[in-house]
Amino acid sequence: MSRTITLIRSASLSAAEYAYAATAPAESRLIFLAGACPLNEDGSTAAVGDYAGQAAKAVENMRVALADAGASLPDVISTRVLVASTRREDLVAAWEVVRDSFGEHDVPSTLLGVTVLGYDDQLVEIEAVAAVLDS
Repeated sequence: MSRTITLIRSASLSAAEYAYAATAPAESRLIFLAGACPLNEDGSTAAVGDYAGQAAKAVENMRVALADAGASLPDVISTRVLVASTRREDLVAAWEVVRDSFGEHDVPSTLLGVTVLGYDDQLVEIEAVAAVLDS
C-alpha cells in the first residue's frame, strides 16, 4: 500500500469495490497518464475481441508508463476505465481485470461504456493519475 495515497471510504454510501475518494500530500508529485491502450510493442492491438485480455494488456502498459515516471500501481490515486460497449457484461469483464490488478489498493475509479476508442479493434483504455513523494 502506498505511503503517499490515503484512500477514503464512506459508511454513508453504498459498499463499492473501490474507495470513494483519495488524497495525496501537498508535497507529492502528481503524474497524469495518457490512456493506457492494449497495444503491443509493434503498435498492433492485443487480444482482438477480448475485453478481459485487452484490459490486462492495458494494465501491463500502464505499469510500464508508471515505472517510467517513477511510480507503481500503489501510487495511483484514481482511474477511469473506458470500454467500447453498451453491454454491462463487457464493462464488468474489463473492470474485474483492472480491479484485481490493484488488489487491496482499491482506488477511486469510474467505469464508462463508450461508442468507440482510437485504435483499430480497441475495446479498453485506462486513464490514471498517480502521486509520489520524491526523495
